[in-house]
Amino acid sequence: MTKPLLLCFEPIADSNAEILILGSMPGQESLAASQYYANRRNAFWKIMAQLLGFDPDATYEDRLHALKTARIALWDVMQSCTRVGSLDAKIDSGSITVNDFQSFFHTHDKIRAVFFNGAKAESAYRQYVLPTVSTASVSYMRLPSTSPAHASLSYEQKLHVWRTALNAVDRNKPV
Repeated sequence: MTKPLLLCFEPIADSNAEILILGSMPGQESLAASQYYANRRNAFWKIMAQLLGFDPDATYEDRLHALKTARIALWDVMQSCTRVGSLDAKIDSGSITVNDFQSFFHTHDKIRAVFFNGAKAESAYRQYVLPTVSTASVSYMRLPSTSPAHASLSYEQKLHVWRTALNAVDRNKPV
């Protein structure tokens, strides 16, 4: 069985972004809908809505606007990869190409914190991207994945960790 080549979306960001949230690669539902975190069981939008004060059922455009207003950018580590299904564990590591973070950080020079939405995003970034970028003033932190496949933490536990991380940046504390 041939694994399909998957391509990520463009970043959601404006020049004022201070926080970058990175996933690994959109899942099947997200790719089909052309929207980040389109799987209704993924807690990402519910968490962001609670933290930023918007309706989690708002239009996709309104949710993206809320992120931008909060100076949060959204992207994926991988530009492309092959994978059957949606699980990160099914990504063929030999097929990974990463996004152009050198250019991204150059045009988004206010980024001071990068949060990884799960372990795969962090490990891929540290392996393929970190050695190639100069981000001495940027802090990095892995947050619990909002994916429904990551069930070791409850929604409330995930929300607490995400809130603590975002609040640390808001208060200019080291992350």
